[in-house]
Amino acid sequence: MTVIVLTNCPAGLRGFLTRWLLEISAGVFIGNPSARIRDLLWEEVQQYAGQGRALLAHTTNNEQGFTFRTHDHAWHPVDHEGLTLIRRPNPDSASTTPARQKGWSNAAKRRRFGR
Repeated sequence: MTVIVLTNCPAGLRGFLTRWLLEISAGVFIGNPSARIRDLLWEEVQQYAGQGRALLAHTTNNEQGFTFRTHDHAWHPVDHEGLTLIRRPNPDSASTTPARQKGWSNAAKRRRFGR
């Protein structure tokens, strides 16, 4: 079983993949091509993805039963003692979360002292 997920890729690439795989949702392709065809499809995806991202997952003979590859994706596969895991980037906590104000909210102050 092979699954390819495309994000922000050209429509021509999606049309190319529909020759070999079934598009079950927008940008999600599934099928059962041979390993040689799967590798050739992945090479085409990498070449024509442009600014888009791509993910390939397919069955294989390992403990997990599958493996995956990524193209221009922020999450990267990492081998950890024989298991393939996804490493997500560590976001800078200062830029992603707003600073929390200490103390009571205005509504709590009005409710508490307004009586």
